[in-house]
Amino acid sequence: MTSAETGAGTAAGSRPAGLVLAIDAGNSKTDVAVVAPDGRVTGTARGGGFRPPAVGVETAVDALADAVRRAFAEAGVASVGHVSACLANADLPVEEEQLAAALRARAWGAEVEVRNDTFAILRAGIAEPRGVAVVCGAGINCVGMRPDGRTARFPAIGRISGDWGGGWGLAEEALWHAARAEDGRGGATALARTLPAHFGLDSMYALIEALHLEHVPGARRHELTPVLFATAADGDPVARAIVDRLADEVVTMATVALGRLGLLAEETPVLLGGGILAARHPRLDDRVHELLAARAPKAVPRVVTAPPVLGAALLGLDRVRAPGEIHARVRAYYEGG
Repeated sequence: MTSAETGAGTAAGSRPAGLVLAIDAGNSKTDVAVVAPDGRVTGTARGGGFRPPAVGVETAVDALADAVRRAFAEAGVASVGHVSACLANADLPVEEEQLAAALRARAWGAEVEVRNDTFAILRAGIAEPRGVAVVCGAGINCVGMRPDGRTARFPAIGRISGDWGGGWGLAEEALWHAARAEDGRGGATALARTLPAHFGLDSMYALIEALHLEHVPGARRHELTPVLFATAADGDPVARAIVDRLADEVVTMATVALGRLGLLAEETPVLLGGGILAARHPRLDDRVHELLAARAPKAVPRVVTAPPVLGAALLGLDRVRAPGEIHARVRAYYEGG
């Protein structure tokens, strides 16, 4: 096998067809990998979050470039045949096209394919490109795919696209109920005590004031999501109702995606990922399984534990039609097989 085929010593400007650059860029971190034609992972790197809406496309891609440069240096290459990039905030096809153009301009590979980062979590959890994934972290999203290339997805850009859930949404919902409980507009809930207590405050009024005046930075609101789950676990009816509503939303998205792809009547993996679903909160986990069994009995739910960059790599290998043993070698690298 030549150096070009292995990816070692590749000259600048050459793009060996079998080399794949996998990028998984989330809001908080980026993972990059170079995969050789024989399935070896020859270079890896980690970078910061990918947030083009906050900093602009070019600045966001500049941050990717540093991680790509380090992975290329470790692999001993200057470019690849195919770039498989699964990127946060690539929520609409027009955004995928915009980001793909920005990546092509960097000349990292002869071909570039950009997908939303939820596809990386889905592909990391399945043996073939067939299934549905629901991801609940800071936000919530769902995608599905079939081997023939058909996909199902949602815009997933917040309330204007019909979304409910995710860590930020849950924190806001908990605050709303707690505020109304304290002033009498709503029913009683222990959240009126547990939410302010998390910040060392003695009332919801004090927490509202602290958030409004930014004595407690707004970015810390996400810390209230675990408090919500703990309060639900202690039996508070309002907190439990919020958790149950999230379970309903997760199953609704999965069921709709399965229906769009014609998979409701077939045994199909439903992958659960993101910080909230991966935490396996007992009430949420049990309720998701219960609702799926009722609405999509053929669905096979499981939590994704493999790193999403594996999914980006496998999607790239799908694209270049790599044989099954190459897929297996990359999966073994990331799953410790």
